[in-house]
Amino acid sequence: MNNTTMEKRMKQEGKESFLQKIEKVALKKEEGIDGILVTVGLCIIALLLCVVMKDSLSTFVTTIVTELTNEAKSILTGGSGAGGFIFR
Repeated sequence: MNNTTMEKRMKQEGKESFLQKIEKVALKKEEGIDGILVTVGLCIIALLLCVVMKDSLSTFVTTIVTELTNEAKSILTGGSGAGGFIFR
């Protein structure tokens, strides 16, 4: 092997090992509290939505339950209610 080929090979090997080191660090699964923080964050967001949207959510759920009840009664009595929901 001549000097130039050996230098190219050493540079290539150096790049590969550097890229392998980066890949190893980037793909390393960290043990810790990341999953816990995400879960707690999502719970906080859900609680805030419940507090802020309490009245709207209550109205929405009441509307859904009422319409589903009316639709079920219509279907059970043989009416023509199996055509979908109409929200007011």
